[in-house]
Amino acid sequence: MTGEYARRRLQMSATADRGLMARAMWALARAYVVYWLRVAPTVRGQLRRWETRAGEIPDPSLKDLALGKLANERFNVEVAAMIATTAPRSSRARATRAIVALQVMYDYLDALTEQPTAHPLRTGFQSTQAFIDAVQIVAPPTKDYYAYYPTTSGDAGYLVDLVHTVRTEIAQLPAVDSIADVILSPTARVAGAQVRIHAIPHTGRRQLERWADGQATDTGLGWREWLFGAMGSVVAAHALIALAADQHTTPGQARVLDETYLQLCMLTTALDHLVDYERDSKTGQQSYLYLYTTREELAGQIAVMVARVKKRAYRIPNGAHHLMILSGVVAYYTSQPGARTDYARPVTKLVQNQLRPLITPTLATLYAWRLAKRLDRLRLWRLMKGNRPGAK
Repeated sequence: MTGEYARRRLQMSATADRGLMARAMWALARAYVVYWLRVAPTVRGQLRRWETRAGEIPDPSLKDLALGKLANERFNVEVAAMIATTAPRSSRARATRAIVALQVMYDYLDALTEQPTAHPLRTGFQSTQAFIDAVQIVAPPTKDYYAYYPTTSGDAGYLVDLVHTVRTEIAQLPAVDSIADVILSPTARVAGAQVRIHAIPHTGRRQLERWADGQATDTGLGWREWLFGAMGSVVAAHALIALAADQHTTPGQARVLDETYLQLCMLTTALDHLVDYERDSKTGQQSYLYLYTTREELAGQIAVMVARVKKRAYRIPNGAHHLMILSGVVAYYTSQPGARTDYARPVTKLVQNQLRPLITPTLATLYAWRLAKRLDRLRLWRLMKGNRPGAK
């Protein structure tokens, strides 16, 4: 009886997995259509808006930071906005504007908190308060985000405008009350991780590890997995914004979604560092993969997180859509050239296999996109070479 029961459970589980994968494939196709027809035009318009505002910053160093991030991290914004495809049509544009502004702010604050100061924790926590203020729609914003930053002419309200945009758009989403308390968690996580990581050269690693260890209590995650999840938790905030666009959302659903995305964000951070590992080793850039004793240990934790997120996809609203986002995140990182290095390849192949066949069309699309970009750069190089004086 026990053996028969176990066999039936396995059959039911396999059937459910195939059904979820089929829905996720449909969600992927739908998301592409919705994104390019409805979301992408809003994203492009918002990026032009923030590029114009960044160009008005009077302080040269702050202007360079803002414009540099908008130029170099544009794809991050576009990927983040893909989450808005889960929002109902009536509130999708509002959710998209909030997500774009929040991602632009995150990238800018990431650059700002990297700048050397005498008191990096105090300075960093003051500036990243903007990230928390952006989703704290009841309490008034801090505004004086540069109180401890050694700047002379300021940013002409650039950071305040980003905060105001996110607050205004979120406040008008139909289920804002259901996510209001929950969204403070991912924003506090990512702000804390951002500041403490960049403060390591001044304060050492121990303060980061102690903080993560305390925060991971009762989450079911080890402190390293929790820290990696915190580092990428801006994605969890985006998912909650999209969830707030649905009037039927409950606080319980918001909490489960945040817990799920904490684990998904562990993957984004781990894979990001994994594909850059060999390049970072050559340049001396800090990689937080040192927290794992071996590559096999890291691979094991990544595999566990993928399995957990897949399992949780049954319990969250638009679960198939979020499983599609997981596959998109994994495809984005594992299609990069760094994923084919000797160090990264065994791990990237493992996580890709966990998500087949769902990941296959996204991988093919990204491989083609990366090839097209390389060909464009090659054509440009040849054109420039041909226009040089004396070129034959």
